[in-house]
Amino acid sequence: MVRYATTFMVTALACASTSAMAADYAPLNCSKAESPAERTICDSYALGQSEARMATLYSVATSLVAMGQRGDIQEAQRKWLASRDACGRNVGCLTAVYDERIRALDGVIASIASRGPY
Repeated sequence: MVRYATTFMVTALACASTSAMAADYAPLNCSKAESPAERTICDSYALGQSEARMATLYSVATSLVAMGQRGDIQEAQRKWLASRDACGRNVGCLTAVYDERIRALDGVIASIASRGPY
């Protein structure tokens, strides 16, 4: 299962890894970006990459867990969005909160994969 999860993640990230502007591929709708954090993400290739990776991991994680755990992940996502938005236009802060959320979601997926074949 770890191999399949890893293969899926590599494929998803490869699809998102183009030399486009962040606004061209970020899961955010950059034409409707309202908060300073969202506008900064849309203006930054690296942050757009982080947004795409985080969104992919979130989608995979929430699709693989039971309803109770899904609710926990969704609540953590809502709290994370508030902390992301609190960063405003601070790229260092945004990078740090994305790195933290990506690690957390990687942990959820690793935990699922460690429970063995399905």
